[in-house]
Amino acid sequence: MLHSSGERDLRTLPKAHLHLHFTGSMRPSTLLELADKYGVHLPDALSGGEPPKLRATDERGWFRFQRLYDIARSCLREPEDIQRLVREAAQEDVRDGSRWLEIQVDPTSYAPRLGGLTPALEIILDAVEAASRETGLGIRVLVAANRMKHPLDARTLARLAVRYRDRGIVGFGLSNDERRGFARDFDRAFTIAREGGLLAAPHGGELSGPSSVRDCLDDLRATRVGHGVRAAEDPWLLARLAERQVTCEVCPASNVALGVYDKAEDVPVRALWDAGVPMALGADDPLLFGSRLAAQYELVRREHGFSDAELAELARQSVRGASMPRDVRDEVLADIDAWLDTEPG
Repeated sequence: MLHSSGERDLRTLPKAHLHLHFTGSMRPSTLLELADKYGVHLPDALSGGEPPKLRATDERGWFRFQRLYDIARSCLREPEDIQRLVREAAQEDVRDGSRWLEIQVDPTSYAPRLGGLTPALEIILDAVEAASRETGLGIRVLVAANRMKHPLDARTLARLAVRYRDRGIVGFGLSNDERRGFARDFDRAFTIAREGGLLAAPHGGELSGPSSVRDCLDDLRATRVGHGVRAAEDPWLLARLAERQVTCEVCPASNVALGVYDKAEDVPVRALWDAGVPMALGADDPLLFGSRLAAQYELVRREHGFSDAELAELARQSVRGASMPRDVRDEVLADIDAWLDTEPG
């Protein structure tokens, strides 16, 4: 339920989506069809039609989450599967009022089935261009390195991402379990990406505390932080994020599903808001967490008492944090004002 009488419909609030992972954007029904097509046996957690019960705060839980993700990814084998995934993710985003999507992908994961690293990235970028044309949604790509792999792999990816910057790659990320390894091990990859004109958007402050957010700022010079919510535990860090206007890509449903917080009301959205830290609400992995973009705004309305004026400002913050051309940004910001000017009902 995204609005009731007396409330504006959050699906029609224009917004930008800055934290969505590639395989995790898949529709559950598509996963079932592709698994059937390739004879992949899905565990009950992926085939039951309900989001799986997850908890990633311990090593075993994170391993299980990654295993489910890897099984889902193994069902993406042909260029047409990639095209379908991106097209459907774009359709879902448009339905939820998204005007701009920055989807995150590690092409290494798809390379073995798609002819190698560069061909895999080209297939992904072709799919993004086609989906954008078809749906009218502005779509860009963040290439993300995996912190469980060697930092040299990250450097290879950073160089590749820079090489394809004119094909819609706007940023460089770092994902997987931030409790493993050090952010500074990847500083050279992020330097390559930044010097090549890409924004730095590593994950931090999700499974680890405020120190991992500080590492993103100090070692990787992040302009956005994937998640970042654990910064709420350090007032000095909140002040620093606010002063630098570093956008935190906050994914409330994901935080609860993975056990970072027990309940939706525990996610420190209000603490970041009150500190002046810009946020971009994101769905992270809808396939595994069961909710998409507009539902994150609904959760913040319901659990944190955000007014429509505050929700509109959250949408503006997502737009300001995006890599949009100025004319597109101005248009979307004007449309957010128009949404707020409509009568609730």
